[in-house]
Amino acid sequence: MEETISLQDLFKTLKKNLGIITLTTILAITIAGAVSFLFLTPIYENSTQILVNQEQTEASQLTNQNIQTDLQLINTYSVIIKSPAILDQVIEQMNLDLSAEELTEKITVNTAENSQVVNVIIRDEDPAQAVEIANTTAEVFESDVRELMNVDNVSILSPAVLKENPSPVEPNPILNMAIAAVVGLMLGVGIAFLREYLDTSMKTEQDIEDILGVPLLGVISPIKEEAKMQSAPTTNRRKRGNLNGQEETAAGNRA
Repeated sequence: MEETISLQDLFKTLKKNLGIITLTTILAITIAGAVSFLFLTPIYENSTQILVNQEQTEASQLTNQNIQTDLQLINTYSVIIKSPAILDQVIEQMNLDLSAEELTEKITVNTAENSQVVNVIIRDEDPAQAVEIANTTAEVFESDVRELMNVDNVSILSPAVLKENPSPVEPNPILNMAIAAVVGLMLGVGIAFLREYLDTSMKTEQDIEDILGVPLLGVISPIKEEAKMQSAPTTNRRKRGNLNGQEETAAGNRA
């Protein structure tokens, strides 16, 4: 029984504060949309792929040991790609107004599981510059890794290409507004229950019994304003009738 009453109170509170909940949700969505479209800078992404393989000196099939060696080399190459030895040359060739640390933040190097392909992903505010950085980084790495590692097992598999109408990967206005809607909804519900918790006034007979812990003996019904207005003319007419009667009696006595 207590659980049923508790659920009833829950829905009553939500229904009573439905306006506040709706307002906070709409306000949160509006703010998130305005910030996403008007204030956040679009970020574009492009990538190039580098293939790493063992140089086969003999006509032999690849073994598991060779593949594991390639995978270990990929981990090493991922570190080399983002090293100042490579990025300083990229900055110099492209005349970038960036430091090696700042350029490192724009670069992500990853590889699929058990794959010999390294993905060099670039994120930048300019889509054309993202393509140029990706291709330049891959070319510098392909050239310098031969001297650094004394190997010749790296080749560019797929260079970055600029699309006709590139779409930014950040920000995502739809996702931001969806998250804001959830946050606004939770905030509105929190405000509703906070108002209900802070409101200690007694509005119903049940509130009196619950708060004071005593049984309710009786209730005085409120007098409606319409009843007052209807009874007032009747009383006035009675008073006027009595006065008229008194006047007539006085006139008769004088006569």
